[in-house]
Amino acid sequence: MTTTIESPHNPGLRDLRRLQRRRERARSGRFLAEGEDLIAAAAEAGWEPLQGYRAAGSGLGGERFRDVTPAALAAVSALGSGTRAIGVYPQRWCQTALGPLCVYLHGLADPGNVGTVLRCAHAFGASSVALGPGCADPYSPKAVRASMGAIFAVALARVPDVAALPGVHVALAAHAGRPLRELAEELRQAGALSLLVGAEREGLPADLLAACQHVAHIPIHGDSLNAATAAAIALYELSDSIGPGSNASQRVDSQSAATTSRVQPS
Repeated sequence: MTTTIESPHNPGLRDLRRLQRRRERARSGRFLAEGEDLIAAAAEAGWEPLQGYRAAGSGLGGERFRDVTPAALAAVSALGSGTRAIGVYPQRWCQTALGPLCVYLHGLADPGNVGTVLRCAHAFGASSVALGPGCADPYSPKAVRASMGAIFAVALARVPDVAALPGVHVALAAHAGRPLRELAEELRQAGALSLLVGAEREGLPADLLAACQHVAHIPIHGDSLNAATAAAIALYELSDSIGPGSNASQRVDSQSAATTSRVQPS
């Protein structure tokens, strides 16, 4: 019979605090998912935790989850309201950005925005999210929470430059290029697309805009849109533009073949 953990100084619980820091996540190749909804999303997507901790008596998670007193669990929670379950998972990175619909992020430093883009990518059937320079860690606690479980469903990749992105490259830029809806109609049945999104203030650098086949904007009355909001609108407009075939089946099959986990369950 496993003993309930009562002290927040337990080595496993101390490890959870360390994983709230980016350096430790990068070093270990692990990340945290906190809250029963995220734990359920991981299980639904077929992700096995390396280990987990749950409020004693809750029965959450599976056999890898250990019971912890609510007070000890609250002491290591990153949520102000506390939590009933925290899981530790291996990070997964694709070797390449996947089509037929890829979202490329450049300079998005807010982890909440990165997580929200992941959520939108999942909602509109994107195959992958590719990260360029200056992006927040998608496996940070804030990004994972903002993804609402999409972190477990959308393939992630780091790319050296836009030449590594699949299909036709469409750069999103405020008040530049063509109206996106007009371009989306023209690109219908394009086969594969990559949508490039920059930070809200800086946007995409000039060299990236020049490297894309198309530059498009979302017509608005104000000055700008939040980067995640702009990505959501653009994904909605472009999601019907890719060629025939199932996004979902291609995404799942490609992700299982191309992702790597730096840490395996013990």
